[in-house]
Amino acid sequence: MPDDANLNTIHTIAYDPATTGEPGKRMTTKLWYTDPDGAFRSGFWSSEPGKAEINYVKDELCTLLEGSVRLTAADGTVATYSAGDTFMIPKGFKGTWETLTPVRKFFATYQKP
Repeated sequence: MPDDANLNTIHTIAYDPATTGEPGKRMTTKLWYTDPDGAFRSGFWSSEPGKAEINYVKDELCTLLEGSVRLTAADGTVATYSAGDTFMIPKGFKGTWETLTPVRKFFATYQKP
């Protein structure tokens, strides 16, 4: 049985699986947790199809709940992910993020303070 004092450090996030993007917005980000240093963050993100150049300054773990994306690295390496996939985008990644079909994902990021 857990020590009651440790329960103060557990963060429960109530997630409604019907959560979608905000009406009239192409992208929605809901930040659920940020540690005291601001280095670790987690939340929910949704997006309509589109393409963007990215230059990651943090590490990000993504789990797609719905949709598909294609990441193309600056060296031409291509990876496509779909609902149910979990993948890591490392700090320093440069390339393009293409949302192929409407996406909903959980994310966790880490950036040294």
